[in-house]
Amino acid sequence: MLLRAEAVLFVAGDAVEYATLAKALELREQDLPLLIADLRQRFIGRGIRLQDQAGTLQLVSAPEATSALERFLGVSQPQKLSPAALEVLAIIAYRQPVTRAGLEAIRGVDSSGVVRSLLARELIYEVGRAETLGRPVLYGTTSQFLHIFGITSLAELPAFNFERQAPVDPDAAQERLF
Repeated sequence: MLLRAEAVLFVAGDAVEYATLAKALELREQDLPLLIADLRQRFIGRGIRLQDQAGTLQLVSAPEATSALERFLGVSQPQKLSPAALEVLAIIAYRQPVTRAGLEAIRGVDSSGVVRSLLARELIYEVGRAETLGRPVLYGTTSQFLHIFGITSLAELPAFNFERQAPVDPDAAQERLF
């Protein structure tokens, strides 16, 4: 079963929904968690990882191989994210789905330019619309976000306490988060 699951995910290239994988493997969807855990074990210490996000699975390259892959593909280093972009990305990662107004309420400044930049870099995407007045767009992180930060699911993000007891130094906070 592991061999077949690995082959299906490899051939798919893109993310595969749980239901689609279960159907291809002639499994019940409730049997997938055990299979996923076994696949994850299989890839420990290898050049690929199993990325699990929002009910989909995808084989991705290991973050430790990034420099070799960039040289092989002739890709230059991507531009670093600004402190504002990192801040918005952290808020979205921990609070998703979140609206731009929700981001701005937390940050206290306009975030439209940063959101556009993160959308263009495919680190966030439009999850849907809120069921409130004006139906604002809800944002969430993408599988590209997980890949770049070297995690396979949002559950791997470090614990974060949203209650602030004292003002936060933005430089120190960025170092702690990333």
